[in-house]
Formats: sequence, C-alpha cells, structure tokens
Amino acid sequence: MFRHIGEVALLGWQTLAALPYTWRQRRKVADQLFEIGNASLFMACLLSLFIGGVVALQSGPRLAERGIGGMLGGLIGLSVAEELAPVMMSILIAGRIGSAMAAEIGSMRVYQEIDALRTMNINPVHYLVLPRVVGITVGLPSLVIFSMIVGWGGGALVAVLNRDVGLTPAEYFNDLRLNVEAFDIAKGFIKSIVFAVVVGLVSCQQGLATIGGPRGIGRSVTKAVVNSIVLILILDYFLTRALLLFR
Repeated sequence: MFRHIGEVALLGWQTLAALPYTWRQRRKVADQLFEIGNASLFMACLLSLFIGGVVALQSGPRLAERGIGGMLGGLIGLSVAEELAPVMMSILIAGRIGSAMAAEIGSMRVYQEIDALRTMNINPVHYLVLPRVVGITVGLPSLVIFSMIVGWGGGALVAVLNRDVGLTPAEYFNDLRLNVEAFDIAKGFIKSIVFAVVVGLVSCQQGLATIGGPRGIGRSVTKAVVNSIVLILILDYFLTRALLLFR
C-alpha cells in the first residue's frame, strides 16, 4: 500500500513538473475533455436528477410532518452542492474514465509501446499522463457544477409533484437561495478538483505499473477504480473537516 502511495506521489510530482508542456499536448487534452465532459454528460444528468429526487423523496415528507417542509430547498441545495455532486460525479468518472485510462496505458505497457516511446526519447509522463490529468482536472469540476444544477432541479420536481411535501417552485427555490451561499458551491468545486487529480494519477499509475498480459490489464483496471473510490471517500472526510475551518 505504501509503495503504491509513493508511486502515485512521485507520478504527481513528475506531472506537476511537466505542466509547462501542456500547450504542446493541447490536442490530447481536448480529446480527454471531450471524453470526460460531452461523452459523460447524459450519464451525469441522469444520475444527478435522481440523486436530487431521492433526497427530496426521503426528506420531504418527514420535514412536512414536522411543519418545516419549506426547509427542503436548503437541505437539498447544501447536500448536493457540498457532498453528493462532487462525490458521486467523481465515483462516476473513476468508473468510466479512470478505468479507460488504466486499460489504455496498461495495454501500451504490456505490448511495450511505452518502451518504444522512451526509445524515441518521448517522455511517457509528458505524452500519456499529463494530458489525462489536466483533462480530468478541468472536466470533472465543470461536470460537478452542471450536476449541482440538475440535482437541484430533480429535488424541485419531486418536491412539487409529491403531495406529501406540497411545495411550490417559488418556495423551494427561495429557501435554496437563502441557504446556499457561494462558498458552499466552492466547497464542492474544490473537492472535485482534488478528486479529479487523485483519479487521474491513480489510474495512470496503475496503467504504468501493469504487468502480465491481458489478465494484468484487468487487475490494473480493477485496482485503479477501487483505489480511486476509496481515496475519494477518505479524502472527502478530511477535506470536509478542513473546509469547515473557513466557515
């Protein structure tokens, strides 16, 4: 475990040192942004819509029973902005994009294409890792902001249509506006940046460490997704604690 953490940290340092070469790899960065953003947009929209709807379905009737149903908008707004949107979108991207990164780089490792890059004096970190990490670091936070808006809309839809809640759209969004501040949205945005870097580095590191043919590629993909999700959930706690200090 500590060896893997050290390898990820070392790869992160090498990627940070390679940032000045980002412009040279702009086409690869654009390809990653398309894959992360446009190709994942429908899945993100569907997931966010039902996340907001489920929170409203579970919390709305209970709040209404206690005479505080009007607070549902703020509850959904804060929970989606600070926790659900960044965490769920990061897990989605880890499963969809992180696995693809690990598989692609892992297959190149197994079939000695990375060794061929080194032979041609091409740095694999600059050519393979940098575009992917930059692309996911830009794409995931943008997806999270979109997810927040859709999640709020899903909560509003259930709050209005569910007779046990009985809110009007004006009441729902007015409470959301009063309770959700710009810093609350910034919390989710900051978390998504950290999660994006973690998913990108872990996936690329597992791909570069692949050995053993097709079975090794499968193991690397599994490790990349599982390790990314575990780190997302662990870091979520520590980031939440740290961000609470600025309240």
